[in-house]
Amino acid sequence: MQLVERQLQTAINNIVEWSNKSGFTISAQKTIGIHFCKRPLHPDPELFFCSVPILFQDNYKFLGIVFDKRLTFLSHISNLRKRRLRSLNILRTLSNTSWEADRSCLLRVYRSIIRSMIDYGSVVYGSARASYLKRLDYVYHQAPRLCLGAF
Repeated sequence: MQLVERQLQTAINNIVEWSNKSGFTISAQKTIGIHFCKRPLHPDPELFFCSVPILFQDNYKFLGIVFDKRLTFLSHISNLRKRRLRSLNILRTLSNTSWEADRSCLLRVYRSIIRSMIDYGSVVYGSARASYLKRLDYVYHQAPRLCLGAF
């Protein structure tokens, strides 16, 4: 672990040196680290960015995807499911008999609001357990049913 720690610190120092030369600024207070490991065999390394210690967290949201320490993506999948269940209410409202939106319009809303959010990052979180990914199936299948009127 000490060898890895030294190599990481050297890489961080090279990044700091490059950023000083190029005029690119990196906030040391916003810099965090995640130690990806299946089993907690060893402690987090002690790394410094511009003499400020880098804090290590168990999970972090990066570009809309929540990465956790063990790369299970369970928190991302549960958060995605909760948000998309709320989006189903839009389809329920539009498919109501008083609004009577046509199927093509409802399918466009489904593709733009629900399916696009589920598909975003699926290459990354697609490696999660099948039982975790099954939690998204209800939302993924319920939305076309609402659009097509197959209750």
